[in-house]
Order: sequence, then structure tokens, then C-alpha cells
Amino acid sequence: MKNLSSEELKQSSLDDLNGTCEEIRKEIFETVSVCGGHLSSNLGVVELTVALCRVFDFPRDKIVFDVGHQCYAYKLLTGRADRFSTLRQEGGLSGFPKRSESEYDVYDTGHAGTAVSAALGIAKARDLKGEDFSVVALVGDGSFNNGLIYEALNSVRILQTSVLIILNDNGMSISPTVGGTKDILSEIKTGAGGAERDISLFERYGLQYMGVIDGNDLKETVSALSSAKEKLKTGSVLLHVNTQKGHGYPFSENAPDRTHGVSPDRKVKGAEEEYGKALGEELTALAEKDGRIVAVTAAMTDSLGLRPFFSAFPQRAFDVGICEEHASVLCASMAAAGMRPYYAIYSTFLQRAFDEIVHDVCGQNLPVTFCIDRAGISGADGETHQGVFDLSYLAPIPNLTIAIPKDVAEFRAMLRASADYGRPLAIRYPRCGKVCDRKEEIEFGKFEVLHSTMSNIVFMAAGERALTLAERVRERCLRNGKDFSVVNARFLKPLDETLLRSRKEKYVVTLEDNVAIGGLGEAIARYYRNSGKEIYCFAYRDEFIPHGEVASLAAKSGLNEEEIYRLVGELYARG
Repeated sequence: MKNLSSEELKQSSLDDLNGTCEEIRKEIFETVSVCGGHLSSNLGVVELTVALCRVFDFPRDKIVFDVGHQCYAYKLLTGRADRFSTLRQEGGLSGFPKRSESEYDVYDTGHAGTAVSAALGIAKARDLKGEDFSVVALVGDGSFNNGLIYEALNSVRILQTSVLIILNDNGMSISPTVGGTKDILSEIKTGAGGAERDISLFERYGLQYMGVIDGNDLKETVSALSSAKEKLKTGSVLLHVNTQKGHGYPFSENAPDRTHGVSPDRKVKGAEEEYGKALGEELTALAEKDGRIVAVTAAMTDSLGLRPFFSAFPQRAFDVGICEEHASVLCASMAAAGMRPYYAIYSTFLQRAFDEIVHDVCGQNLPVTFCIDRAGISGADGETHQGVFDLSYLAPIPNLTIAIPKDVAEFRAMLRASADYGRPLAIRYPRCGKVCDRKEEIEFGKFEVLHSTMSNIVFMAAGERALTLAERVRERCLRNGKDFSVVNARFLKPLDETLLRSRKEKYVVTLEDNVAIGGLGEAIARYYRNSGKEIYCFAYRDEFIPHGEVASLAAKSGLNEEEIYRLVGELYARG
């Protein structure tokens, strides 16, 4: 697909632009099939995006995408069509808006709920600087569940500025949208009894309400956006747009949740198992025996493997929408009332609930288990989705046990042991791991010695990726007559101080799938301070990790096999 100029978009007939929409849709489908990415959300906003680029003058006008996983058509229409085949590839286009990538991207996004706040900030800066342009926030109905949206709406009158909020209502986030906000929007779309009351709610925030329009009808959308642009002269506007997720591709229309995010090969590679599958199976089995067990997710039931639990125990399964903070307090309060909540969430999204983890869960020492998926480098979704901070932001919190399984079998054992643990627990793991069918027991706070030698070097590694790297280095060393001990440091808190005291090696090498600051390496170094041991920490550097392939990013960011292998040689030479 060739790059289209703004003038071409504005001068083309609507019939020609409908053809452009089909061309864009085809380009998105073909590229995502090869590169992976967000499919159904992008297919659904093609006409809306074309209409936006026709009516507004980007980049002079500004648009902020909430989350940003629906920005592919926008990238194709803003000078990046010739590079679109590099989408989500290392060194290529990001799958999200990125200021460093193009002047058309004015605000980096990746998490839900931020666009209205960001749009208001950009608009207020415009006003203070005496500038004249329009500011648009494109927000999905799933994000309208997020509390940050309402904090922003509360400021619309206070800030006395004007923004256009486009509510892209397709009934979906990653999973189907749930809750009271969904019901309100449904009433408005159907014109049910409460529609006028619901519309007045938005108007009382200081918004001029427009809608509901068909966002997959280009002519209707262009007309509505033109009217909305005119209304911005007198204040902020909420344009309610109805779109179909996956529009134009029946298989995606019929399964918008399963085609929200598509892997390049659409399957797990090789002999691997998703940790989420293990989570669903183990929690379901535990819940059959223990009526206290409940499962909570923030709009990611299937992605986290919880569908079996939700099907088996619908009364004990809660999808609260994109409300990570609320989910944490809900878990804390259920635990305080005698239940055993399991909160499954991606590492990158748990960051949003830090305050609630501290005060509501750990401050009260409540038995909530956080099942933290996509921990470590997640790969192609880039900076906003890399789960490389959780060990660091969880480690300082009192009362919290932090577990890092070496494989899926150990993860299953941790889950089984967690049911009667009775304290706050976080278990963090990557998406996929080795297929293991062994059965084992776990004692919380105890490390595991995997290899013990007479060498003066011991590796202490946390998690499957780090241990796999340690094993690769050891195999290379063995071929050259060198060896070292390997310890599975499967708990960051508490550290296994009994084992640490027992180690006689002079050289301690730590490996972890996390940033170096605040992680396992620092904890081990702090324990061994003034002991005469030399500590060498391999973890990710103090920088944001871009999108790309997991192994390549890890090697470039601090977990480099060659560097570790060379270190072993140097330590051997020193004796």
C-alpha cells in the first residue's frame, strides 16, 4: 500500500475512500498474519480512522488513542505505509502510538483509561500557549470501565477547555465488556427507557453528546465528525460511535475475543505449555475441594487461562472489566471476609494497582494470591507491555511472599500449596514454559539446588528463562572442562537464608528476567554484603525495552549468554 497524503484523503470521493478502507483492511490482515498483533480491534476502526484523517488536519490537530492497539489504520494513513510490514518487529514500527516514531503520534499509550486525561492536558497547554487546533481522544467502551476515565471527566468543567472524545463502542475490550457502564451504553444505543437519563449523565460532566452513529459507515461518520469539529468551538464533545470489532472479516467478526491479539503462527511453538492453561486447570481442581476459592480478572478471562474456572464456578468467578485497582480491593475485601481470592493479571497491568497491593492486601496481611502472567520481557508489544518491573516494585512490600517458578510443574505445585498459605502471595511467570508432568511439593521460602559441584562459582537464577540461560552456559562450560553449581532461587521474598549461609563459593552469579534495580541480584548482594563473596548480577539495564523478539531483546538488554560465558572463564582463571 502506498503512502497517501492528507490532500488525497480530503480530495477523494467517498466512493474512492471506501475502496481505500478495503485496501487498508487487507493490508492490516496480511501484515498481522505475518507479524502478529491486534487484529479485530483494528479491522473495526478503519472507516472511523479514514474519516478522522479526512475531517481533521493531523499532525496540526492532535489525536490520542486510548490503549492504542487500534492505531494500525492511522499509521497507514500518516506516512508509514511503506514501513508497515515491519510492524512489531525489532527496529520496526511499534504496535502502539509512539512519539519517537512519528510527529503524528503525540502521546505514547499502551494501558487503558489514559486518553481523556492526556487529551485534556494537551488541550489546556494549547489554550495557555494561545494556539489553535483540535484535540481528539479515541476511547473504546472497554476503557470506559476504567476509573481514570471518570477522574478525567470530572475535570472537563474544571479545566475549561475543549476536546472531542470519541467513544468507540463495540461491546468489547479483550473480552466482552462487562458491568454497569456496558448497560448504560447499551441503553443509549437501543434507545431503551433510561437512554435520556444516561445521556444527561455525560452532559452533566460538561460534554455535548452526539450519537449514536454507525462508525463503519464512512459517509455518516464523516458527517458526524464534521459537526463535532464545529461544536468544539463551544466546548467539549462526546461522539458516541458504534463499530463492529473485526469488521469485514467474518471469522474475526464472529470471534472478536480470539482475534483481538494474534500470534504470528497463531499457536504456541514447540513442546511448550502456557502457564495460563496450568492456572485454569489447577484453580478449577482446587475450587472443587475448597469453596473459599474465587477467581478475579480485569477483562482478560481467556488470555489468562481462566475460562475453565469461569465455566465450572460462575458464581465464584469475577471479571470486573479494565479496573485493576478495584479488582485488588475486591480481592482484599473478600479475603477479609474469609474467601481465598486468586487475582490473575499481566505483570504490566498489575503496576496500576500498586497502592492497593500495599495498603489493602499486604497492609492487612490478607490471603490474596496474585497470579502474574507475562512476567519478564513479553516481546512484540514493546515498552508498555514488558513485565520487567514486578520483582522490583513488589519486593519492598512487607508481608508479601514472591515466588518465581522454574517451570510449569513447579508453578502447579506453588498453586496447590497456596490454597492454605494464608498470606499475601505473588507468583510471577512468563507466557509459556516447558511441558512437565512431574508432581512435586513446595515449601515456601526454600530454594532448590539443581547442580552442586566443587567449583568456586554458584549461579542463583530466578525463573524459567534465567535458569534455561544458566543451563545453556553450563553446557558450554562443561565442554571445556569448567563447571559451576546452579541454584533455583524460586523465592525473592523470603530469601532462603539457610541455603545462602551454607554456600561456600566465592563467586555468586545471579540471573533474573527483571530489571536489575530492586531485583534478585540486589537482594542477594545485600545479604552477602561484607562477606568477602563477589557478586555478579545479570538482569535488565535501567532503560525501557522496545518491541522485538524475546531472546534477542533479553540478550541486548542484559541477559547475554556470551557475556556470562566469558565471565565464567575469567572467574575460573582467577581461582
